[in-house]
Amino acid sequence: MPRWTVHLEGGPRRVNHAAVAVGHRLFSFGGYCSGEDYESLRQIDVHIFNAVSLRWRKLPPATCSPSKVPYMRYGHTAVLIDDVVYIWGGRNDAEGACNVLYTFHTATQQWGSPSVSGQIPGARDGHSACVLEKTMYIFGGYEQLADCFSNDIHKLDTKFMCWSLVKTKGFPARWRDFHSATVIGRWMFVFGGRADRSGPFHSNNEVYCNRIRVFDLLSESWLDSPQTTAPPEGRRSHSAFAYRGELYIFGGYNARLNRHFQDLWKYTPELGRWIRVEVMGKAPCARRRQCCCVVGDKILLFGGTSPSQDQDFQDEFYLMDHSDLFILDFSPSLKTLCKLAVLHYNLDQSCLPHDLRWELSAMTTNSNISRPLLSSHG
Repeated sequence: MPRWTVHLEGGPRRVNHAAVAVGHRLFSFGGYCSGEDYESLRQIDVHIFNAVSLRWRKLPPATCSPSKVPYMRYGHTAVLIDDVVYIWGGRNDAEGACNVLYTFHTATQQWGSPSVSGQIPGARDGHSACVLEKTMYIFGGYEQLADCFSNDIHKLDTKFMCWSLVKTKGFPARWRDFHSATVIGRWMFVFGGRADRSGPFHSNNEVYCNRIRVFDLLSESWLDSPQTTAPPEGRRSHSAFAYRGELYIFGGYNARLNRHFQDLWKYTPELGRWIRVEVMGKAPCARRRQCCCVVGDKILLFGGTSPSQDQDFQDEFYLMDHSDLFILDFSPSLKTLCKLAVLHYNLDQSCLPHDLRWELSAMTTNSNISRPLLSSHG
């Protein structure tokens, strides 16, 4: 049975950020934190988490041409192809939305803004991005110039750096933003997001779809997916990830219900079956706009925002931004289980090495830990 094994505090406080996992490291790009300045242009920040040492560090500002580095933003996407991160879309309060493509080379930690051709998607935020082989696919989001939700799919061939609008077959998924799109095999599984009952334009009559839509990336066709059990509530700004051929979702928010979620669900494509996953250990509180990355058999979930504990739990307008990180372990090692046993039975730790005692203090058995953020600016 999976269990939450680690709960760290003191990392970067980030909401609507984007992240990728490279080996045992997690790279987090941008996002926002309440109270920070998003009206002046400044470089996007990059935080790196080491899943072995359990430490965060912040990269110093890039020294290359400003045109090669994205400005600070939120609601963007980041995907990994080989050792290069492709960052696209998002917005800030000064410049609005963006449709410039940026690259970040994880080996050299250098930025770039490659020349692209073809049908470049309109600037937006709240879209999704996923990858099949060397191609990045963009779906949905809220387009700035059109001032409406999108249900288009664009793809970027990273071999030739060429964009194209996909001429899809079948009945398309509803226009939406802040959904999830997850690739399993040749299929893209779309779940949730915010749409409007009256059409692609926002009229404050929101709808949250909870039916899986599937897009075949090879035949470029929308498919209906079987759904043999009751699905989770519709939601937006949740996390989604694929693990061993199955789709998982965590958290999110539904404005019609005025509810934040902290549930974990699993969808099995072959059976069309949803089940709610029971997880041992201390789980993250209900939240939305967090990031979630897969590192081996572990899921790293961090950041996001929740209703403030000082206010009514259901109040949309009093939110608390998080600086925490949780690890969900699908296959805890014997060492991990031994650590949990030491904590569960309150065994003497005085004879253990310092690093092992620190690791024990990070386990989520009645214990939280604050470990300082290592940064270049103090």
